[in-house]
Amino acid sequence: MLRKVFSTILVCLFSVPAYTQSIDEKIGYAMNMSDWFTLDSLYSSTPKDSIHPFLEIYSRCLLGNRLNRPDVSVPAFQELFNTQSAYLDLNNLISSTFMFGMDLSRIGQNDKAVEIMRSVLDASKQYLDSITISNFISQANRYEALSAYKPYQIQFDNENIGYIPFTIIPVGPKDKGSVLMHLNDSYINGCIADITFDTGAGTNLISPEMAEKYNLIPLEKTRVSVMGVREKEGYIAIAKKIKLGNITVCDVPFTVISLSSNNSEADQYIDAFNIVVGSDLMLQLKDLTIDFVNHQITIPTVAPVRSNAVANMCFSPTMNLLTKGYVLGTPMMMCLDSGDAAFGSASEYFYDSNKDYIEQNGRQDTIRTAGVGGFQIEDCYYIPNIPITIAGTTVTPSEFVVKTQKSSNNGDYDARIGLRTMMLFGKIHFNMVDFTISAQLPSLSAIIAPKYSTVQPFKVTVNKPSTLQTIGVVGMCIANGLLNHNAPSAPDL
Repeated sequence: MLRKVFSTILVCLFSVPAYTQSIDEKIGYAMNMSDWFTLDSLYSSTPKDSIHPFLEIYSRCLLGNRLNRPDVSVPAFQELFNTQSAYLDLNNLISSTFMFGMDLSRIGQNDKAVEIMRSVLDASKQYLDSITISNFISQANRYEALSAYKPYQIQFDNENIGYIPFTIIPVGPKDKGSVLMHLNDSYINGCIADITFDTGAGTNLISPEMAEKYNLIPLEKTRVSVMGVREKEGYIAIAKKIKLGNITVCDVPFTVISLSSNNSEADQYIDAFNIVVGSDLMLQLKDLTIDFVNHQITIPTVAPVRSNAVANMCFSPTMNLLTKGYVLGTPMMMCLDSGDAAFGSASEYFYDSNKDYIEQNGRQDTIRTAGVGGFQIEDCYYIPNIPITIAGTTVTPSEFVVKTQKSSNNGDYDARIGLRTMMLFGKIHFNMVDFTISAQLPSLSAIIAPKYSTVQPFKVTVNKPSTLQTIGVVGMCIANGLLNHNAPSAPDL
């Protein structure tokens, strides 16, 4: 999917052999392809005085924003605005402002984010269309509302490690075998709550009914768009305290939105998604291991400091957590999505790359999915026993969906790894500081004698633009993505 997001950014660099490219061209190409891992490698291994000053600074901005390094991106954005204004055309200015605001908010400086957003809006308003102006105002209002709180204050009980127990529960029609992760011992504002843990949700979500039941505090003028099957609008509300296992988190922002798909069959199962915590919370926990053998999430009480480890996770334009992996040996950008209640799916990019194999070995069918704002039926193939590799570790789910056509529900990535595939790994470790993911297969003894009750076994132009002229479109795609958080995926019907 990411390859297609930037398909309009066709520059002559595509036809230039790699060995003849200058470092500026290589960096510009990596930016245009949203290849943050290559950009990180190029930037880290290149003397900084050999990079064009704008690209050097903008590399730090993008790497900090996409690889969760706000300590790098915040001063870089400040330097960008102060010293490189000659290169900031309108698109660059808009995209950089949205990313700068996000990173300031990420480190709790919402008041400064408001100041940046409104300052740039005042200076550029006469050149902006009504939609962009509305988005500026919405983001500024959101930051202003959050500035009255101290989001994600985390406390651990008097123990050496944080832990959140969870249960794998069946959801949807029984014959589908769909499952979700529900957190045990969970409370919102002192009342027990049934919370779904969804690594693929870009924001915490709660239905209006549950927001009222648990006395969340609505924040005025905080319009938020959420992208499910279709886009839907909600608002931000604050839970003053949530307790997950032996961890207490204060001032937790939730997006309040109706989770209805407007499909009566699908909405029978919507209670499973009434309250969802996602990657927003994961970022604040800093380091967590999902242990599928012992059914608990563990979090060290002391957060790690950044090491020299090479990141293998990044944010997508819509703030999904992505990693590079392989399906049937095909390299793909993947979203590990515990809110996908099945094994997962690959996009039409994988189908186009492996069409002969898929048509010879797969079963042609349709998949019916529902989510926020709608319901859809898509053509697909079910492929049995297909190897999936994440962070060097390979598992083989009994089936995997391959979609044959582009779909709004595919997300901005090549493959979605669902919970039933994630469960085949004994443990999955997310280091949100280094932005690395690792996976570990369960031991033989754990497979033979598990310590918990499990669910049913699952068996080119002539006048080429300069490198600098092409960069703004990349940032603009990112900035647009920041306005649309992803909702959970409902079970296959």
